[in-house]
Amino acid sequence: MNSHNNVIQLDNVSKQFGKKQAVRQVSLQIAQGSITAILGPNGAGKTTTIKMMLGLTSPSSGEIKILGLPPGHKQVQQRIGVMMQDVSVMDFLTVREIIRMVHSYYPSPLDTAALEKLTGLSPADLNRRAEKLSGGQKRSLNFALAMTGNPDILFFDEPTVGLDSETRRQFWSQIRTLAQQGKTVVFTTHYLHEADEVADRIILFNEGAIAADGTPEQIKNGMTKRTLSFTYIPPLNGGSRESAHTENDETAAAANQAMIEKLSGVDQVLYRQNRCILQSQDTDALIRQIITMQLPVRDIRIETGQLDDAYASMLNNVKEEQ
Repeated sequence: MNSHNNVIQLDNVSKQFGKKQAVRQVSLQIAQGSITAILGPNGAGKTTTIKMMLGLTSPSSGEIKILGLPPGHKQVQQRIGVMMQDVSVMDFLTVREIIRMVHSYYPSPLDTAALEKLTGLSPADLNRRAEKLSGGQKRSLNFALAMTGNPDILFFDEPTVGLDSETRRQFWSQIRTLAQQGKTVVFTTHYLHEADEVADRIILFNEGAIAADGTPEQIKNGMTKRTLSFTYIPPLNGGSRESAHTENDETAAAANQAMIEKLSGVDQVLYRQNRCILQSQDTDALIRQIITMQLPVRDIRIETGQLDDAYASMLNNVKEEQ
């Protein structure tokens, strides 16, 4: 990663709350124009890390630079946009009044018409008092407010909580467009499929430290096993009880099963109904062996573990080490 393109940098950052070590010597860099998901269980240190990036709390040790400056610097505050998980609006003001008020805080804001469009609200809703909006509408308003200063970096904490599927889709479409324009996005989410689909990079936190860091594919490939599965004729396990099988079928099935056991690079073999499932780190090599041995297989499928599997694997590994 080119250090000249890094807009966020943490060097050996730790945070102590009394006797509790919330963050432990975290070092990371985030490049301009990237979309980074920070994931982890409750208490993993991800929220504290983001708060330190925002200048809402200071590290106990280590150094943080945002756009080359300390997080609390006025120039930094004018160039970042933030949408936190807890949605709040000002009572007794209409949506338009809130937008215009926040608009006045920035030296070079987006124009109000563009911000009103970002809310996705109708003209009638723009004239409603903000506290009358639904939870999803309030979140959409907060997104527009986060964009008011035309920020270079956007921080989102659980941005799609309470949104319906279509609004979520539109939100992430906007985020991809912003990243293409060179804006940097950092977000947390408990919706792992969103991180898998949207993020260029995933940083997994656990026990205050970084447990894994890479692209979604790297995270999944590093923490989950690929599977190769296929069906046999005749069935390997004798099939269902209703099916009649000859002695020759059973002999052939036993021979096939013996051939499977000769395959190298297989971590585990599972049999489910008439399907054989092989777990392996190198499914390409398995296919070559199957072709060479001329195994009578059909309907070959190769599947990679999901991000949920990698996440669970990470937590299990940490527990085992403890």
